[in-house]
Amino acid sequence: MSAVIPSEGELFKRILGPRWGDLHPDIRLRFDQNPAPGRPLRYTGQLSELRCSRLGRLFGLLTMPLIDGALIPYNDANFPVDIEVYSKPGCASIFKQRIYRLNGRKPIQFTSFMRESEKGEVLEYVGMGLGMKLLLHVEDGNLHFRSDGYFWEVFGLRIALPGLLTPGKTFLCHRNNNAQQFDIRIEIRHALFGTTFTQVGVFREVAS
Repeated sequence: MSAVIPSEGELFKRILGPRWGDLHPDIRLRFDQNPAPGRPLRYTGQLSELRCSRLGRLFGLLTMPLIDGALIPYNDANFPVDIEVYSKPGCASIFKQRIYRLNGRKPIQFTSFMRESEKGEVLEYVGMGLGMKLLLHVEDGNLHFRSDGYFWEVFGLRIALPGLLTPGKTFLCHRNNNAQQFDIRIEIRHALFGTTFTQVGVFREVAS
């Protein structure tokens, strides 16, 4: 892993290789920033859509005591979200904290971290050793992520979780609007029960 201060861009460059150049220049510039320890990157925006199916709500309620915020078991719309991307001294992982300020509810805070495995995989951990492997691709200049299996890591050993017992595959699109603004769309789709979770929002960077 890289010994320098990590950024998502450095990780994504290694994973995408020549395809990194197919990304819109605004997206490359956005991910090229390095959040030094104590100097996070901040983004603010609004979710226009937050939805979960009945199965999604069940998953959300069951996992809430362990990984609150990873699977939000509510339906809502048009509420603010704050995102903070940061690093820690001596750590190659990239941390991302989200605060969802739902209408009529207490804010929900969720933090995950991303790192590169020894095999050159992009791994995102959501808490309690649970995580997923992510595949990246570029389409129309925008950055897309797709989960490629969930796992539970115990004492450094990754144990694959059966796909049918998870909320489903995660699909995320980071779509550029302009140099200051981007859209995020997240869908989780179960192989048997269809879409379990949806998040749609627009964000902009907050000047430090």
